[in-house]
Amino acid sequence: MLQQTQVATVRGYYLRFIERFPDVQALAAAAPDEVFALWSGLGYYRRASLLQRAAQVVAGELGGRFPTSAAGLQALPGVGRSTAAAIAAFCFDERAAILDGNVRRVLARTHGIAEDLGCAAAQARLWTLAESLLPARGIASYTQGLMDLGATVCLPRAPRCDACPLSTQCVARACGDPLAYPARPRRARRSARSSCWLWLQAGASVWLVPRPSAGIWAGLWSLPEFDSPEAVRSALPRLRGEPRHGAAFVHVLTHLDWTLQPLYWTLAGRARHALQDELAALWPGGRWVALKDAPALGLPAPLRRLLAEAGRDAT
Repeated sequence: MLQQTQVATVRGYYLRFIERFPDVQALAAAAPDEVFALWSGLGYYRRASLLQRAAQVVAGELGGRFPTSAAGLQALPGVGRSTAAAIAAFCFDERAAILDGNVRRVLARTHGIAEDLGCAAAQARLWTLAESLLPARGIASYTQGLMDLGATVCLPRAPRCDACPLSTQCVARACGDPLAYPARPRRARRSARSSCWLWLQAGASVWLVPRPSAGIWAGLWSLPEFDSPEAVRSALPRLRGEPRHGAAFVHVLTHLDWTLQPLYWTLAGRARHALQDELAALWPGGRWVALKDAPALGLPAPLRRLLAEAGRDAT
């Protein structure tokens, strides 16, 4: 959870997650929708999918026993080199180097590495440096200390150099400009996108469709998406009447500002029946979901908010 999300956001999610999945067997056996539902709002949903796949490998192929080495842990789905090393150091006292974002910044500043750390050469140099600095003993304390140094002292924009135990040997501080280390990576150009979300409601149920297995919100349940209201009409010519236009909103993703316009249609029983074949042809995996049951599915955060609003309006 902490790989792409801040601690303050993660705390509540973590407690709810481990309450529902207290061991690897429980997570391995869970329905993916339930896993996604508890992850909803954390973003980067592929992490949740890989976490469950790793649990299934441990529970099934490894007989419920976690690998006890960094190399073995890295073989699990979704576990990278740094994460594997951190688990091995904390759990099994293995002398293994980590290199998360905070640690990269600490090493770059203390050793005067000014390159963009996203390039392969700088990454290789940092890994070599991280491994050369490993202590002979006390690997867990060293690893925790290095992580905490980056998280609380050697901050990205306001480093607390006066409080840093490495200040006397820090190249970046000696140069007088700690913020110059490491070089800031080039920001990817942000893009913009506009879509319509089709909210078809029949009674107390709404039509939801599974997102593709790759891309934004991969594998989650969502509303059908169209480029424009005209595209909705073209795809569903039997749809009668005019929709209610909900308030458009912008959902901000890493490199995308996505404007979403909800279009609300309420269908009578006959209209739902008349559209069913068209809906099934367009979205074979789609289904009618009771509004009260939808929150238990894996949903994008903005759809979860719309559902909550619909529930308040109904009361």
